[in-house]
Amino acid sequence: MVKVHKPLLALLVLAANALLVSSAWAAAVASVDRPNVDLNESFTLEVSVDVVTDSEPDFSILEDDFYVGQVSKLSSTSIVNGQMTRSMTWSVSLMAKRTGTIQIPPITVGAERSNGVPIVVNEPTNAPPGEADVFVTSDVDVDETWVQAQILYRIRIYRAVPTRQPALREPTISGAETLVELAGDDRQYESVLNGKPYSVIERTIALYPQESGEISISPAMFEARVLRNGRITGRKVFQSDAHTIMVAPIPPPPADRPDASWLPARDVVLGEDWSRQFDELEAGEPVTREITLSALGQLETQLPAIDAPGVDGLNVYADKPEFGRTVEAGGIRGQRKDQYAIIGLAGGEVELPVVEVPWWDVEAAEWKVASLPARTLTVKGAGEPETVGGPSGPNDFAAEAAPTGAAPAEGGVGGPSGPNQLEAITFWQRATEILAILWLLTLAAWWWSSRSAPRKRRESREPKTPPLHKQQSASLKKARDAAAAGDRAGVRAALLEWGRLQWPESAPRSIGEIANRVQAPLCDELRKLSSASYGPGGGDIDGATLAKALKSVTLVEAHETPSVGEMLPPLMPR
Repeated sequence: MVKVHKPLLALLVLAANALLVSSAWAAAVASVDRPNVDLNESFTLEVSVDVVTDSEPDFSILEDDFYVGQVSKLSSTSIVNGQMTRSMTWSVSLMAKRTGTIQIPPITVGAERSNGVPIVVNEPTNAPPGEADVFVTSDVDVDETWVQAQILYRIRIYRAVPTRQPALREPTISGAETLVELAGDDRQYESVLNGKPYSVIERTIALYPQESGEISISPAMFEARVLRNGRITGRKVFQSDAHTIMVAPIPPPPADRPDASWLPARDVVLGEDWSRQFDELEAGEPVTREITLSALGQLETQLPAIDAPGVDGLNVYADKPEFGRTVEAGGIRGQRKDQYAIIGLAGGEVELPVVEVPWWDVEAAEWKVASLPARTLTVKGAGEPETVGGPSGPNDFAAEAAPTGAAPAEGGVGGPSGPNQLEAITFWQRATEILAILWLLTLAAWWWSSRSAPRKRRESREPKTPPLHKQQSASLKKARDAAAAGDRAGVRAALLEWGRLQWPESAPRSIGEIANRVQAPLCDELRKLSSASYGPGGGDIDGATLAKALKSVTLVEAHETPSVGEMLPPLMPR
């Protein structure tokens, strides 16, 4: 019996506890709210761990390259499937001391170190007009683009003094037909211009022109009452610059891919995921392949479908695709997932072809191809035995040694004429005959139906449903044409159809409801239409003005109300 000293036992227990505690820790994760900032702008660095600890992160190593602001801490607890997890997040406001690409070093939290985060610091691009306390700027990321390519339009509101009753009126977009999407939530940060601190609210809007031509963007206007020296002024209006963008038509497809779909983007990623290993599959057992296509600068509804491959020896069944989107520094990244169940029919090797998606690189102005390599599936036949001893093993030797028609010895290995194999052969022969008869009957029924009603079959063929955004564009175009022709009923019918597509779960039932869900100038024109149609005095509408307002539709956010004074969260800095 081994005798263990108590001090040694206590040391072992402490070491075991330390190992358990360290294994419970997850690595700290660092992230920033914006990867690109100006030299005079602040940004937020977050460091998170999925445990609750008394240790505090060491932010002193950041003082060489950044001005370190106030630090806040947040603890959270979540329960998923009965498992409780806790986490802590530290947020610190930083402002760079120099331009260029700066690597934020790993942050130490207890015994853990976070990942490093790069951030790009640019020269200041905005300067206040004189000594203005409040001003608005706007910019677009491109001056020339192509049909259906993303345009990022940014509005920034700078305030050096408190404001009351703030309201932002987004610009009117005219010219070529354009879809408008909000690219993420509004951002708030601090900026110093000419030594003067400003509180900044930034809103990013993604524009998608649907036809070639010219897009004109009017100035964005910010209205508020300014609080200065203890006194509040009347309502003032501040506006940004106007912008013009040229939209080029769709270029021809590449010569080697004449049927390529038009997909303008900044980046395209094609990936795949399998439900299990595909190098060895049993015949008749399915395996799922998921192909993910994502494009930066495109909506998810614009991404083309990945067709299921037709390969001899495989049955492939497509599932319903899944759509999603994320917002990055370069705009909206649309994502489409196509799933396929693949079933091998017989033993052997089957090759899945290469998957290729042509796309147009808007930055390089050239065609490119995203691809997945070919995959070889090894299918093992159902009930196929594993060979032992090679092709001339003992079983094969016994089969060759037995004379033709001789019965095998009891307990021996049956040759080709054994009773079990005869029964199996008879069964498969009968099954083959039955399947052949059923196939012939199906062929005859198909021939009869095609002969008796060819015209009905052709008429029942339904065209492919166009994407959602094209249906919405068609409804808006009908509404504009009806407005230009003075057809009130046509305008109402087209707008209600557009509202059903835009809000399928809560479709509006009147023009007044649609007016409450869109912003000016369209909301004002729709209220005039509703008043002219149903008001006590009736009246006429300006069809040209209504048609012009229908060229640019800006939706009211779900958390907002139609009130002009509440289109932005409170802008009063803390």
